[in-house]
Amino acid sequence: MAFLKVVALEKALEVIDSFPLKPAVEDVPLEESLGRVLAGNVLSPVDVPPFDRATVDGYALRAEDTFMASESEPVKLKVIDEVNAGDTPDFELNPGESVYISTGAPLPKGADAVIQFEDVEREGNEVILSKPAYPGLGVMKAGTDIPKGELLLRGGTRLGFKETALLSAVGFSEVPVFRKPRVAVISTGSELVLPGEELKPGRIYDINGRAITDAIREIGGEALFLGIARDDRESLKALIERGVECCDIVVLSGGASGGIRDLTSSIIKELGEVKVHGIAIQPGKPTIIGLINGKPVFGLPGYPTSCLTNFTLLVAPLLRRLLGRESETRNVRKKLTHKVFSVKGRRQFLPVRIEGAKAVPILKGSGAVTSFIDADGFIEIPENVEILEAGEEVEVTFFG
Repeated sequence: MAFLKVVALEKALEVIDSFPLKPAVEDVPLEESLGRVLAGNVLSPVDVPPFDRATVDGYALRAEDTFMASESEPVKLKVIDEVNAGDTPDFELNPGESVYISTGAPLPKGADAVIQFEDVEREGNEVILSKPAYPGLGVMKAGTDIPKGELLLRGGTRLGFKETALLSAVGFSEVPVFRKPRVAVISTGSELVLPGEELKPGRIYDINGRAITDAIREIGGEALFLGIARDDRESLKALIERGVECCDIVVLSGGASGGIRDLTSSIIKELGEVKVHGIAIQPGKPTIIGLINGKPVFGLPGYPTSCLTNFTLLVAPLLRRLLGRESETRNVRKKLTHKVFSVKGRRQFLPVRIEGAKAVPILKGSGAVTSFIDADGFIEIPENVEILEAGEEVEVTFFG
């Protein structure tokens, strides 16, 4: 099957952006929200702290009762009770009274200051103060930390442990986040066998199924590996139909070139529509992008490096958009360790390994497993560039 029409990478990305797949929202338990992205702004439903509380161990009192206290004329207050963290004092302090209070405990009604126990003397049921207290001393007022209605987190925030702790502090048991897109992963090729199976002559272990599945999970999506489709139309069609039925996106590797056994394009066309078959890049020219029942279907190349490069360029941005993580692409500037040659007129993506401030080109070819394993990411060589010199600064896009 010949390519329908080779298009520029930008055109392929426009096609993907036009797909009718929108971010969905779900509420998840707080304990399952780590790493997820908030789907909307979160306001505090309560004051933190929810009551006036002591910030030191000492004596809660009415500050006005201490204004005349001095070394020469100390003030004595009666200690009428004790309040600890978790208590709910149901009494009110009268003039001349105080209570012993522990850090974090709620102030009884009438009290407006706490003087720490190191600054006073205790004699029986009386406390002796030789210096005055002022209103608010040793006290954290209700809502001082977080007032009710305050914006806590903005939509689009990725939840780390600090964010989940904050949500816990104001009582959230579940939070609205962008739903994980479900992605069906299919490897194709009669030569493939799963790891653990007998490796007969002429067969190779499937690497792409594992790599794509875990790349999806690493980004934050939910991946379902459907297995290996043989070079048989009915086998491949059945797996594609299953993927479309159970998932939001279908990703296949292999079976995208023009060979007579490569059936992906014709099956996508039968079940839906082929939007792109051929992108003007190297590696990965025979990549397919289609749509079946409103769901994107990607046919990626079979060589591991080509497969993962095109996954990073095409599928990963869509997943990040659906997860609310569009801004998380990782790029760094590094200097090439040695000269690289390219074919003028062909846009190339070359795998590289990062070593300190350097980018080391990996030139084994996209068919070598170690080209992918050794690579940290890739660099882009424009169509009009034939040579990149050693020491030239390049931008590296990371895998994952």
